[in-house]
Amino acid sequence: MAKRPDLTEAMVAEIIAIDDHWLLHSLALNGRLPDRFRIQLAAHQDGAVRAALVVHAESAPREVLERLVDDPDPRVREYLAQNPRTPSDLRARLAGDSDPAIRATLAKHWNRAPEAVRRILLTDPDATVRAAACSTYFARRPHPVPPPDLLPALLADPVTRAGAVIHAALDADTVQRLAEDPDSRVRAELARHPDLPSAVRDVLAVDPAPSVRVTVFARPDTPEQVRARIHASVSRPTEPGPGADDEAVLQWYLDAFAPTELRFLRLPWVTADPLPHVDSPYVSFRASAAASKALPADAVARLLDDEAEIVRLTTAFSAPHLVDAATAESIERRYRGRDKFTLWWDEAEVLTFPPAALRRTATSRSPRCSGSSSTPRSASRRPPPPRRTCPSNAWSGCSPGRACKPPLRPAGSSAHAGGGPSRLGFRASAIRPSSHRHRPSVRPGLVA
Repeated sequence: MAKRPDLTEAMVAEIIAIDDHWLLHSLALNGRLPDRFRIQLAAHQDGAVRAALVVHAESAPREVLERLVDDPDPRVREYLAQNPRTPSDLRARLAGDSDPAIRATLAKHWNRAPEAVRRILLTDPDATVRAAACSTYFARRPHPVPPPDLLPALLADPVTRAGAVIHAALDADTVQRLAEDPDSRVRAELARHPDLPSAVRDVLAVDPAPSVRVTVFARPDTPEQVRARIHASVSRPTEPGPGADDEAVLQWYLDAFAPTELRFLRLPWVTADPLPHVDSPYVSFRASAAASKALPADAVARLLDDEAEIVRLTTAFSAPHLVDAATAESIERRYRGRDKFTLWWDEAEVLTFPPAALRRTATSRSPRCSGSSSTPRSASRRPPPPRRTCPSNAWSGCSPGRACKPPLRPAGSSAHAGGGPSRLGFRASAIRPSSHRHRPSVRPGLVA
């Protein structure tokens, strides 16, 4: 109730008078809260309440934000540093914050900071701040480009070297030094550089770190025979023992993710020219081709029948108008939502279904893996891997005891309302809690 936009001032005053943490927190999140009450809450003793005021910084009075930018609670300043709606002049003041964690948060989240602010962060005395300011990952795109005159120092600094590589001019000495760097992240960024000499590319193709080899795999100029060798060579490494140091654990983490990255890479150069890759032996290439909206109907049909679920879902998202009713039902029934890369399908309203399909779903004992008149499309290019079958023995791919979910929505309802392949990738925000995949779920439009 405290978040309602139609609260009267008397109601707001009554809620504040109760002085309950959760009521005040919800009230602070109310974007229609009158300014005088925001000013009052900005002086509240509860730091979480003050931090909640930052969520609607774009409509907050200047007096509130000026008070909060010097707030003693680091959470408040952290939220201001993260929020793109914080006024630029107040946000810039956080570049001189006494807490290096706040400065590092600002560096990671303010990708469009003025050059003067970016210089302060890139030359910060604290290594964590410099690492965040010149990183291979930022909270938003596009990634900022360091000033050219700072590049030599950034390449010389171990904590900023990996983030600076992609912006460096590759002369012979620089290439040799980076190719021999002990940090695999530096070598991986070198392998990503568009001006990498082919001889160095071939050396990195046999790098001991799988993450480096995967980066070479994704290059458009990598020869096919080299790509095939890399694909065959990448496997999940053995976990480090209990006595391993931090560097060994970090390297294991990077290497352990390589097989997953190999499968779920998104390659813009493949999407731009998809036809040569529709029948690629690599899932990531077929999924990248499926993301193109310029594929002919016959190529779309092959990708909709692909053995890899990520390819089928990406194709359906890119060309929903080319998905017939039987294929739509097959894709939906075979969907398993077993990893973070396909869970977006739970929310993406892409396909429509005729009433007959909804009736079959409503009366099926296992709607996620069995059906009456609809059958899966046969794989035309390669046989699917063996899968466990549910007790109905009609559709493969459903684990016994798993809560099956019905299709998306009836035909005629609104078009796509969110989600989709744009969520694919390796952002932490795309990872949903594991409980999401086990909860019973009924999608809108199925209950009359």
